[in-house]
Amino acid sequence: MRAEQTSAGVALPDRVIGEGIVVLAIIAWWFAARGLPEFILPGPGAVALRLLELCVSPDFLWNAFASTWRVLVSIAIAVVIGGGLAFLAHEVPLLEGVVDARIKPVLNSFPSIGWAILAAIWFNPGDFGVIFVEVAILIPFCLINIAEGLRNLDGELLEMGTSFTRDRARILWRLTLPLLVPYGLSATRIAYGVAWKIALVSELLGAPDGLGYLMLRAQTAADSTTFLAACFAIVLIFVAGERLVLAPLERRFAYK
Repeated sequence: MRAEQTSAGVALPDRVIGEGIVVLAIIAWWFAARGLPEFILPGPGAVALRLLELCVSPDFLWNAFASTWRVLVSIAIAVVIGGGLAFLAHEVPLLEGVVDARIKPVLNSFPSIGWAILAAIWFNPGDFGVIFVEVAILIPFCLINIAEGLRNLDGELLEMGTSFTRDRARILWRLTLPLLVPYGLSATRIAYGVAWKIALVSELLGAPDGLGYLMLRAQTAADSTTFLAACFAIVLIFVAGERLVLAPLERRFAYK
């Protein structure tokens, strides 16, 4: 009981400070926008009103859906490919050097904009090119996290499992994968944040719809209000996904 009271006592000042910083930032934004034309810097009131209008606009909702499903599909593919490479390096010693010394450095250092430009050259504008860019950039994040999980597996627990059965598939399903769940969720959470930034860049260069395409339209029309409203809409979508889905999953599967 005392620990809960202490935690609540610490959380309240943190929330007050956090919310206070947000309020100060909005006030500073309002002051900065007062003397500027709206196409350069609209005020927070105009952006908030435009955000509300977007939230009931079928065109915006479709673009938000297009970006969201691309992000989710890209994360799922990147986790599978990154996890597969991590397992390959862990289970086949001959391939460890290939994955760690060849594939990982290339994927880690290849410029994000490079993948986007290549996709614009190689593929027609559409979903495949956007997902290709996102997956290519997200793979190393998933690979590194899951590889770290494999290195930190409880050897004694795996040895005990081997004493009960020699079936490697059963050990993988019953022990290895459950032990890797926290690392997989960590990789997913990192990829989720990065994927939204990548999605906008890739959609700017080669997509017929999506929030990046919507922002490009706003930029072409010098509509800073819509541009900023779309940015804040992305923040809201990101926060909703993180707090309503990822955070509860991490609490559910975290090590006790």
